[in-house]
Amino acid sequence: MRRSIVTMLVALAALSTPLASQGGGGGGGGGGFTGGLAFTVGGGWQIEGFDAGYIRRVHAGPIAALSLTGRVGSFIDEGAVIGGARGFVFGATLGAHTPAATLAYLGADTSSTRFGLDFTLEATGYVGSNSPLPVGSPWAGVSGLLGLKFGNLNGSQGGLLFGPTVFFGNVTQARPFLGVRFEAPLAR
Repeated sequence: MRRSIVTMLVALAALSTPLASQGGGGGGGGGGFTGGLAFTVGGGWQIEGFDAGYIRRVHAGPIAALSLTGRVGSFIDEGAVIGGARGFVFGATLGAHTPAATLAYLGADTSSTRFGLDFTLEATGYVGSNSPLPVGSPWAGVSGLLGLKFGNLNGSQGGLLFGPTVFFGNVTQARPFLGVRFEAPLAR
């Protein structure tokens, strides 16, 4: 357990920079807060959780940003009418985001909202208590997520992400993933 906490803190320090160097024009160089909801959907037991973390623009080849987030949630039995919750799940996620391809601009020229499409690859390490999933605990997950992003390129953005996630543990299991994300730059 101690080794995983140290690894996560080292990764967070590597993604962090002094506040004076964050932000900037053209959507480059800044860091910010990212948060949202994460769901593995489908029949039976699902994971429903909350994500919060840090996102940093890096502009390294096809990768426009890296994110490090923590996930806290619970296992929910979607077939139960009452009392469907069972156990908790915790995870740490490292994500690589591509630049968003612009689909459209809505609004006035001076204050338009951009709609774009991007791809995010996420790797998550999970640990759960009282897990009903056959993958056991701890386990890992890899997700390839197509995202519809909207908002200001240099400011706050929201997004809806959807794609497959594959869990690796005692067994390998694939499930659909649905995420709702919000990103906001840190103040200068």
